[in-house]
Amino acid sequence: MQKKWNVKVYDENQVKDIQNKYNISEILAKLIISRDIKDIDNFLNGNIDDLRDPYIMKDMKKFVNRVKTAISNNEKICIYGDYDVDGITSITIMYKFLTNLGADVMYYLPDRLVEGYGINIKALDEIKRQNASLVITVDCGITAVEETNYAKKIGLDMCITDHHECSEILPDAISIINPKQKDDNYEFKMLAGVGVAFKCIEALAEEFKLDKESYLQYIDIVAIGTISDIVPLVDENRIISKYGLLKLKNTKNIGLKALLDITNFKEIDSVMVSFGMAPRINACGRMGNAKVAVKLLLENNKIEANNLAIKLDKLNTLRQQVEKNIFDEATNIIVKENIDKKNSIVLYNENWHNGVIGIVASRLVNIYYKPVILLTKENGIIRGSGRCQPGFSLYDTLTKCKDCLLQFGGHELAART
Repeated sequence: MQKKWNVKVYDENQVKDIQNKYNISEILAKLIISRDIKDIDNFLNGNIDDLRDPYIMKDMKKFVNRVKTAISNNEKICIYGDYDVDGITSITIMYKFLTNLGADVMYYLPDRLVEGYGINIKALDEIKRQNASLVITVDCGITAVEETNYAKKIGLDMCITDHHECSEILPDAISIINPKQKDDNYEFKMLAGVGVAFKCIEALAEEFKLDKESYLQYIDIVAIGTISDIVPLVDENRIISKYGLLKLKNTKNIGLKALLDITNFKEIDSVMVSFGMAPRINACGRMGNAKVAVKLLLENNKIEANNLAIKLDKLNTLRQQVEKNIFDEATNIIVKENIDKKNSIVLYNENWHNGVIGIVASRLVNIYYKPVILLTKENGIIRGSGRCQPGFSLYDTLTKCKDCLLQFGGHELAART
């Protein structure tokens, strides 16, 4: 499919004004205009002190109070996360911070190939069996209405932290921390899941009267999750990424050091994170269980960290081969059956790997520039992953047919079923 390029015409006076005022290049000035950056000074010069007050977020005080009670009563807290980079980094910072507070903490990661995305009943039963009484979700949970009701029945309190789109009906949880809630006054809505988790530990640090380093020490991990989740790098995301990348150059995290050695990039920047670290962290979740990546980020032994990093690297190589095979098969079907002539591309193959179809869908969107959903079968259930181009909301579209789906979640440009 051929793309039609529309070259933007700029107001040259506006370009020169921005150039002169901020002492920047013409190209950067034009990019700022084209991306409609309102607060240019914050975009160019934002710093840690410009991070917003976490207590502006709806339910933050409820979240902090419930966690504080759990720590005081020595309750076991389970952190329940997603299996991508955003979820893995979210689990890591929440686990590390709560452990440092003296909390009794465990974490739970669903197996992508067996359990699928999000919270599930069997997982809640297992968490209860391990004597947890409080579940904190990270990067998931906003659509878990039935699961939250079930958790209450078996004596599990739920505190949900998420950044995905919200449905009309929300879970009946102790607290829901998600700036995308309609009645949430937090101005910046585009935090990654790890960004929301970061605001939660920032609020906890304030409640326990800890210094900023108690949570800023994890900003390198937060930056990796933020950049990897492809959220807009503006406002708080830009500040997190800027300072996180600086910290990453001299990271004290043993696992991150091992991963940096494996990626072997010359520069530590957003490109290195996106194409070097993210695929490797994602690989274990895509090819099986993401616990390997969490173990790496929590590891304090250099030898074990190196072994885990090597394992991630091998899994990534396997992922690349599986991805190529699926892409070739999908492309052949599209060409053979002229599916590219349709308004959307929906393909099914029960032998495709569920952990990889999302990447292939993204590649197909870049080629055909229309919504793509790839489906496969696992344990008798059809699971899918979809991507689309800007200007079309995949999440809203799936919402209209939610009665036909067992579960789904995601963003405007990406969704999972």
